[in-house]
Amino acid sequence: MSSESTIEKATKEKSRAAEEAEERDEDEEEEEERDSDSGSGDSDDGDDGDDDGASSDAATKPMSMIDASPKEKAALDRPSSLAMTWTITRRELAAYFNSVITYIVISASMVGLGLFFYMYKGGFWQVDRVTMQRMFDFLPFALCFLVIPLFTMRALSDEKRVGTIELLITMPVKDSEVILGKYFAALAIVTVQLGLVVLYPIAMFKWPWHLGELDWGAFWVGMSGLFFLSATGTAVGLMYSSFTESQILSFFATMLTLTGIYALGTLSAVESLQGWPGDAISFISLQSRFEPFARGLLDSRAIVYFVSIAVLCLVVAFHALERRKWS
Repeated sequence: MSSESTIEKATKEKSRAAEEAEERDEDEEEEEERDSDSGSGDSDDGDDGDDDGASSDAATKPMSMIDASPKEKAALDRPSSLAMTWTITRRELAAYFNSVITYIVISASMVGLGLFFYMYKGGFWQVDRVTMQRMFDFLPFALCFLVIPLFTMRALSDEKRVGTIELLITMPVKDSEVILGKYFAALAIVTVQLGLVVLYPIAMFKWPWHLGELDWGAFWVGMSGLFFLSATGTAVGLMYSSFTESQILSFFATMLTLTGIYALGTLSAVESLQGWPGDAISFISLQSRFEPFARGLLDSRAIVYFVSIAVLCLVVAFHALERRKWS
């Protein structure tokens, strides 16, 4: 009886172990089928699992095994200041040449200069000398009264009025690059106007007419004086344009300032002043600074004066634009 019960127990245990082995084999086959079916769809999840595993592994690692080296900062691939300034200058020049006002101003200035040169006090023919002095008597006043104010009135005023100045100053562009880019563009368009003026003496003394031998050295010195005067006037116009959103206010402020400073040298009351008052007024007068250039003399003190005023006005315009960020 004992032997039979022992045999039955052994057979039962063997059958139970066989059933458990079969169940394990079936479970493994089912798991393999599920893994093969869901392998493509769970690839992303597997990646996430790997990331989670990696993070958990990193968390379980000791502090000595974790890389504590500082990470490299991301470098901003930004062009140089010169490249950014040149980009803004090209943008402004394109805007000038796409505007009808530019061509109207240039044409009206050329016609006005021609009428003054050929008709004022009998015209050039009554001078009986090969000289361009009359042109240098007229051009500085025309630049201060009309040309420079018209070319600079919209430099920053129009940006403020339209609202593009907010977009411009929030871009990765420095305020100094904005100011210099707009200044160089306005000065370039004024220089184009001065370059067209050269056509008058070329037509009279080179081709197609040859009315005499012009002192070209003195002429180019006078033109350089007009350029320095234009550089100063353009900076003044840009400064006023940075103060207001109105182009009209910018135009009249620039016109009155430049014309008033230039007219100081022509007032008889100023000429009669003696001592330091007359010297002080003569020092700040644009006309008194330009007169040596008109006579063919290159005055270094006048150049320093023109450059100093231009730099001062550009610095003021820069601070006016910078202050707008905090308003």
